[in-house]
Amino acid sequence: MAVTEPAPVAPPSAHEGILRRQALRESAARTYARSLPIVPVRARGMTIEGADGRRYLDCLSGAGTLALGHNHPVVLEAIRKVIDSGAPLHVLDLATPVKDAFTTELFATLPRELADNARIQFCGPAGTDAVEAAFKLVRAASGRSGLLAFTGAYHGMTAGALAASGGAPDVRVTRLPFPQDYRCPFGAGGERGADIAAHWTQYLLDDPKGGVAAPAAMIVEPVQGEGGVNPAPDGWMRRMRQITRERSIALIADEVQTGVGRTGTFWAVEHSGIVPDVMVLSKAIGGSLPLAVIVYHAELDLWQPGAHAGTFRGNQLAMAAGAATLAYVRENRLAERAGTLGARMTAALQALSAHHPSIGDVRGRGLMIGIELVDPEAAPLTVTAGHGSAPPPDPALAAAVQQECLRRGLIVELGGRHDAVVRLLPPLTLTDEQATAVVDRLADALGAAERSPYRRAVAGPTR
Repeated sequence: MAVTEPAPVAPPSAHEGILRRQALRESAARTYARSLPIVPVRARGMTIEGADGRRYLDCLSGAGTLALGHNHPVVLEAIRKVIDSGAPLHVLDLATPVKDAFTTELFATLPRELADNARIQFCGPAGTDAVEAAFKLVRAASGRSGLLAFTGAYHGMTAGALAASGGAPDVRVTRLPFPQDYRCPFGAGGERGADIAAHWTQYLLDDPKGGVAAPAAMIVEPVQGEGGVNPAPDGWMRRMRQITRERSIALIADEVQTGVGRTGTFWAVEHSGIVPDVMVLSKAIGGSLPLAVIVYHAELDLWQPGAHAGTFRGNQLAMAAGAATLAYVRENRLAERAGTLGARMTAALQALSAHHPSIGDVRGRGLMIGIELVDPEAAPLTVTAGHGSAPPPDPALAAAVQQECLRRGLIVELGGRHDAVVRLLPPLTLTDEQATAVVDRLADALGAAERSPYRRAVAGPTR
């Protein structure tokens, strides 16, 4: 492997200058830069070094993109191999050995029932573009325009994906209740809440006066990420598969953030044993580089040439990095490792609630973990069978915890409807010692934020 010169570290004075120029030049729509005022200059594994010389444990991982952490050797070697070979880096959707190797590795990881009869469409480089492609596909195949989506969902920022996420009005999108234990929309929680949600979905679809646009598909995240790390109950997922199959409605699984081992199985749908008609994949499949695809049953492959395209859908470096990442996760059983270590971290975080009443709930799957922070002194907001009275979410405390984490060298993300859920998305390669350090730093940050007289002054969303 070639020796790489270390990245230059900016002088301390340059650190503030870079941040100041960013604030002056970049748009008001920037997000992470507001709550994470750091200037990364080096990174390896789970560790980021800033221009000011400080080191951080990264539990953001590019919003789940970095399955192997930063600059993993197998990823760097795969990229160098393509560059050194003289192969073209931009080929639109032409066939290449790199693309063939990526597709072969990807299909080897898919649920067998899907992989044996699948087609793949390479989309633009972002997951939201793949979501749009999935919508076009199912509408072309079915001749219907309606779409079923769930409250709390996040599928991207383009118009169609945003409508499915509840961020823009669209009369073709029917919003359905997503079951969750802590804040059950029906005040039931557990299996009872999931049963009610499934029954409501079935009733609404079969009601001739329900006002539902004839659905081409249902799109669902096996674990809602941006929505607050809400795992879909396995039994409920099986009900959704049954409901959609009986009504000839395509089921789209959005595995953009849950895929490639993060939840304890290679693909999160494997927890419930279902096989969707379409899978939307991005983030980790590119091995840290931009790549997005949809994989779907061949019977749906009824759209015309050029129905969905994209100039950068043939990203050769991303395909090489992605194939290396997929193979490494599979060969080293990192999905199982994520399940085991994630359960251990979740249990440790749940134990903190005995000393921190501001921890309302700790939930997740594998190394996709969320801690919902609440105001225990406020009047209860919801009542569920499983948790009794649930206090209102406390986004100000969550924002304070994020800043206290940063001061302790820990990068975390916020999510949920009110940005009151502290999210952990560490790389699948983190060590036992790093996992312990994450929990310890988070616990220390939570205590400091709870004691801070200024935390109530932190207002509004930070993302």
